[in-house]
Amino acid sequence: MSDGKKQENGKSFFERLQDPSMLRTLFLTIISLVAFLIIWQLASDWLNLAYLPPPGRVWDALVLSFQVPDPTLGTTMGQNIVASLRRFLVGFALALIVAIPVGLVMGFSRTLNDLLRPIVEIFRPIPPIAWVPILFVAFSYIWGPVLAITIGAFFPIVTSVSFGVRSVEPIYYDAARTQGAGRMAIFEKVVIPFTLPYMMTGIRIALGVAWMCIIAAEMIMAVGGGIGYYIWYYGFNGPYDNFFAGVIVLAVLGIITVGLAEYAENYILKSRGMK
Repeated sequence: MSDGKKQENGKSFFERLQDPSMLRTLFLTIISLVAFLIIWQLASDWLNLAYLPPPGRVWDALVLSFQVPDPTLGTTMGQNIVASLRRFLVGFALALIVAIPVGLVMGFSRTLNDLLRPIVEIFRPIPPIAWVPILFVAFSYIWGPVLAITIGAFFPIVTSVSFGVRSVEPIYYDAARTQGAGRMAIFEKVVIPFTLPYMMTGIRIALGVAWMCIIAAEMIMAVGGGIGYYIWYYGFNGPYDNFFAGVIVLAVLGIITVGLAEYAENYILKSRGMK
């Protein structure tokens, strides 16, 4: 890593804000968001559609949803967030536990790759949402949404990890063997570190897929609240202020989880001297 990169990585958040490029990005971001809100307000005023409320009403509905339980659903927005996050975290953790080892062995062992890849390729093109009804029948309202997330997140991770392992240059294997490294040592010291960037890319992709899966699953079979059920109910029944409030919450949750994944990726790669 160059000295310039090291100095940049060592800067605090406030020091980076003084960087002209960072200030330019921040300024353009603010301009973009303000322009979006203005267009939204103008469209709401001109079209005067019941399903396109102005931003101010959506904001009021969003604030109120956190303060008092919903009169129809009986839950606050905070309780809905907790319900969705609980399902999300359990389902995504299961996907990580299964997909990472499967991806590693598929990339490292040609025999296991030939055995497992046909099965993965058969099921990978199937939209995860298609499994939701049978998951409801087989695993009830509790585990059905969780397993929908697991299935959705599994394939991006296993594909990225196996591709990362197969991308290891043969010269690294040769260098490790000349140092007397055995097969397991090569796997631990060469394959896994080299695969980390691919793994983290797969995880970030899987996060977006997982949020789509949990929302779709909650729309069909959620019990005990959830952002998906909240959005589904008010999308069909109104008032649409609440619908857009739920969509905003979902967007923020997605941004936070992806941001945390990017932070974890940068931290892991920097700690290993790979970035």
